[in-house]
Amino acid sequence: MNELKSGEVVTLTILEQQASRWILTNGVKELPLNASEVTEPLAVGDRLEVFLFVDRRGDLAATTAIPSFVQGEYGWARVLKVVEREGAYVDIGTSREVLVKAEDLPALKELWPIPGDHLFMTLRTDRNGELFGRLATEEKVSELYEGAFEEMHNKNVTARPYRLLPVGSFLLGVDIPYRIFVHESERNTEPRLGQDIVVRIIDVKDDGSLNGSLLPRKHERISDDAQRILNYLQEVGGRMPFGDKSSPEEIQEMFNMSKGAFKRALGTLMKAGRVKQNDGWTEEI
Repeated sequence: MNELKSGEVVTLTILEQQASRWILTNGVKELPLNASEVTEPLAVGDRLEVFLFVDRRGDLAATTAIPSFVQGEYGWARVLKVVEREGAYVDIGTSREVLVKAEDLPALKELWPIPGDHLFMTLRTDRNGELFGRLATEEKVSELYEGAFEEMHNKNVTARPYRLLPVGSFLLGVDIPYRIFVHESERNTEPRLGQDIVVRIIDVKDDGSLNGSLLPRKHERISDDAQRILNYLQEVGGRMPFGDKSSPEEIQEMFNMSKGAFKRALGTLMKAGRVKQNDGWTEEI
């Protein structure tokens, strides 16, 4: 191998040490490696596995931090930051952030991932060797993900959306190798790309694909009054100075409901383990 390319994992030979860096070679080309990345003793002539990338000066460099996946492979990458008009910068396990370009993200900005979300993707390089992320296509997901079994029915699983369409959300299981489709009628709001969500499996199709729902089971559903209380709690940071002892006037002014309706809704939320009361305050759990 004479030509070294950005995005590759290769094994190179240590040629020499220069101040704060090691010089690696494949016999033809020489590359720098920061000495701070090396945690074990090295000597000239040793062989070292490294990942190649283009540094900020546009030069090819090496790192011992091998990414979670390379070109041709697919995996989850955690979103580090999102920049308008640029896209989402993600962590692939190396010292370099990788950009998933804005053109590959949803048209609606509110559906863009936020820091902490995960994108299912691979790596690509442009003509200058700069790394960028490319989201998995439907064809690739179909190739990589397996068919499910009937016993998945009615189970709750954690999944992440990888494709968003008006008709519904397409998700991948985080801990299970299955694809899940959630029709738009089975959700109250559309999830973000890459967001961790809990989905209930409502159907296992003959081809092994899964249909899911983001709506609670009937016995888990709460009233409009209870939802209004939850919404208020979320708006004020999860804690409010209202409870069973609050006056009817306070409740009517704040929630536009009678004290009886408020207590019933609060009781429902407490029974469901959604809130608790302490010293006249109600807190979201």
